[in-house]
Amino acid sequence: MPLLRQLEFEFRSTNLLFVGPPGVSPGGHTAGTAVLLKTARELLRSLGAKRIATELRVEWNPRLKTAAGRVDHHQKLISLNPRLVEHPAEIDRTLRHELAHILAQFRARRRRISPHGSEWQQACRDLGIAGEKRCHTLPFPAKRYAPRFIYRCPNCRRDFPRLRRIKRTVACLACCRAHNGGEFDVRFRLKLLTV
Repeated sequence: MPLLRQLEFEFRSTNLLFVGPPGVSPGGHTAGTAVLLKTARELLRSLGAKRIATELRVEWNPRLKTAAGRVDHHQKLISLNPRLVEHPAEIDRTLRHELAHILAQFRARRRRISPHGSEWQQACRDLGIAGEKRCHTLPFPAKRYAPRFIYRCPNCRRDFPRLRRIKRTVACLACCRAHNGGEFDVRFRLKLLTV
């Protein structure tokens, strides 16, 4: 057992922060995370974001199902969908798309910005992906779940299927707008149908 602890310690001390997609050796694939990290850090440094470049991390996240990538500003973490390996041309574009989110927020400092607003669009242009769209068009199959709960408006009788229970008091927006100026009205409170 001491040998395993030493190996674990050694792994952490080498700053290898990433693992490749499932079934792919980290160094043996063109989309290896070390290459992605190096590219991302060089791009950030070239745009004057040296501090963020040193803190940046990249990972392959198998929990991503339909999204190509995701960013966590606070953790300085870019997560990529392992299915991108099936679309090698999209890996760099997705990395730059997510990097644009980090760069835009870095430039805005503490000011809150729109996720795909003008600051993000400018960062995309600076990263060489001008005209970038908000969503990808990759053929990632979306898993559909049957709604477990159905709520109904007592006034218009419209059904509202939901995967999870609604934990707060909610009313039918259409009826509230039509009969109460858009304000909440208890008469239009959604009722849970029998489960």
